[in-house]
Amino acid sequence: MESYLPIFIFLLVVMAFLVVVLVTARLLRHGGGRTLREPYECGNEPITLAHDYRFSIRYYLIAVLFVIFDVETIFLFPWAVMFDELALFGFIEMMIFLTILMVGYVYIWRRGALNWA
Repeated sequence: MESYLPIFIFLLVVMAFLVVVLVTARLLRHGGGRTLREPYECGNEPITLAHDYRFSIRYYLIAVLFVIFDVETIFLFPWAVMFDELALFGFIEMMIFLTILMVGYVYIWRRGALNWA
């Protein structure tokens, strides 16, 4: 039971901090007006509603493709760090991975997914 004492103390400190922050925020907040109920609060009056302007689906496709290819290239860093220890097997595995990655890239390029402008 003594080994759990620091955890319980930590939980008590966290709970006390949470209560102090919430009470302080409630005491310091200012009254809401019409501007706080607006969807966009920057000091300027909104010209149109947010639903009036829509982005093309190609914009979202480019964003998702960027994230996918960016995350896949993160796998290159551990391989580069361990390159000497992985030897030929690691090199062949990474070439297979990069080939699959490039096939996907060429596929989306040919399909026109990168022409969104």
